[in-house]
Amino acid sequence: MSDNQKQAAWQLKIEEFVGHQWIQFGIVVLIVINALLLGMETSESIMDAYGHELHILDHAILAIFIGELALLMLARGLRFFKDPWCLFDFVVIAIALIPASESLSVLRSLRVLRVLRLINKVPSMRKVVKGLLGSLASLGSVVGLMLIVFYVSAVISTNLFSKEFPEWFGNLGSSFFTLFQIMTLESWSEGIARPVMEKFPYSWIFFLAFIMIATFTVINLFIAAIVDSFSSTSHEEREEKTRHINSLKSEQNEENRQKITNEELDSIRLELQEIKSLIQKL
Repeated sequence: MSDNQKQAAWQLKIEEFVGHQWIQFGIVVLIVINALLLGMETSESIMDAYGHELHILDHAILAIFIGELALLMLARGLRFFKDPWCLFDFVVIAIALIPASESLSVLRSLRVLRVLRLINKVPSMRKVVKGLLGSLASLGSVVGLMLIVFYVSAVISTNLFSKEFPEWFGNLGSSFFTLFQIMTLESWSEGIARPVMEKFPYSWIFFLAFIMIATFTVINLFIAAIVDSFSSTSHEEREEKTRHINSLKSEQNEENRQKITNEELDSIRLELQEIKSLIQKL
């Protein structure tokens, strides 16, 4: 066995060890425990009583996380930095290693980002994030449509209601914010629509039309884009599994054919030896 083959063999063993089901389950448990510890550190009474112990436990868990990443880097080499999830884990852990001085005190709060490693460790969460990221292209078109609706509505409402209600519709910025509040259905009726209707009786047409378009139609387009992305992601995963199964079947079939061929060759050799022995006796 050559040196490259030996290196590939022990790298594979390291990756199989790190990726073992129980090892990954233990990492998930430690991530949850670490999240609870970071939450407990926000309590002054708990820190006064157990602050030293919590810091020791936090550092021990962080050391295990560093060890896991170090083993993965050793096993994968440069391939480690080509995996976006590995890069994410690396950045999250690296933030915890930066000294939290006064100028960088905010980094201490960012330690809670370690909880986000659950996304990488739990396949169902990773699938959800993959689906959301896959929907960004479609969501861009929906956002563009929403901006057009908001801009047209803001110009109309500013022209119609700015004189009587300058605090809500005095300029485009105020109109945008007011329309956003209406879109979220937060106090839109009693807080905005009815006072405006007292001055402009037919303004209900504008408000209902905006809510129907912005709230019910555009928001549903957001949901449709995300659902379509999830469907595409699931379809791709099924196709990948099918290709993998077919590949395994073809490999198995090839092994079976090779096995049958070897058995036939062995049978032919035996027959030749028997014929040879008979010829020698004659």
